[in-house]
Amino acid sequence: MQPYYILSSGVMRRNENTLLIEKEDGKRKVIPIENMDALHLFGQVTLNTNLLTFLAQQEKPLHVYNYYGFYSGTFLPREGNISGEVLVHQVEHYLNPQKRFSLALSFVEGAIFHARRNLREYQETTLFIQKIEEELEQAKYVTTISELMGCEGRAKEAYYRAWNIFLKEEFPFEKRIKHSPSDPVNALISFGNSLLYTTILSECYKTHLHPAISYLYEPRERRFSLCLDLAEIFKPLIVDPIIFRLVNSGVIVKRDFIRDLEGCYLNEEGRKKFLQAFEEKLCTTIKHRRLKRKVSYRTVLRLECYKLIKHLLGDEVYAPFKAWW
Repeated sequence: MQPYYILSSGVMRRNENTLLIEKEDGKRKVIPIENMDALHLFGQVTLNTNLLTFLAQQEKPLHVYNYYGFYSGTFLPREGNISGEVLVHQVEHYLNPQKRFSLALSFVEGAIFHARRNLREYQETTLFIQKIEEELEQAKYVTTISELMGCEGRAKEAYYRAWNIFLKEEFPFEKRIKHSPSDPVNALISFGNSLLYTTILSECYKTHLHPAISYLYEPRERRFSLCLDLAEIFKPLIVDPIIFRLVNSGVIVKRDFIRDLEGCYLNEEGRKKFLQAFEEKLCTTIKHRRLKRKVSYRTVLRLECYKLIKHLLGDEVYAPFKAWW
């Protein structure tokens, strides 16, 4: 099953045992829910509680994005995979400083490993790789989460500075700006990270994990911070290569962005291009070392959740996913 993305505006309702969207131009489209993994709304879509009830019955998450294409919130059906045992152990690992730090360090190691791996594909990035490796080594000797995040932050800064070496000149990138992206590259990063966050949330929902109990990021209101933890490992593995390819191959161009007082954002055409590339990436398969069979990147995300559960239950020590090819 795959997610379904709606970029157009209109009215969506339940149509017997499926979904129907009536677009503003009068066109109608049936959405087969049995083949849908999750629903992503980018357009201005009107819906009712009958539709939400139907999504809940079918156990399909609904992710909503704002006018600029960034994540706003999620409607999650009632939890169907509740495990009191996993929840207790998940909280216990957060409350225990040593256990929490061990998991947080693993997420940072996975993130830095893939960032360094990306740069090795390009020339003239040696100094940046060296800085990243220094921060990874330093991370092994710090003792607090804030110090650990400081190491990761400095490694990311060096990683992003290297992008100007291999991205097209018409897409300059000075620094990472998360809120109100100031340029096309920041807009692509923010959009891609939002997609990855909701994808991980959808996969996490299928397991016994509680998405709000995290280890690297502090659990807070109004966010599923465990998804932020896991996303750190996969942003440089999944999102960033998509950006490199779309920009350097000329698929994404300047006219795919809009600028206003709020910053720089992908327009509808730009979003379509990125969503297509994102889905192609998630459907790409790799030969899994332990399973001895091919699995998609989407499946890898869910397997990472299961690995974390095994760690929490004491079955095996968690090690972050690291690309070996």
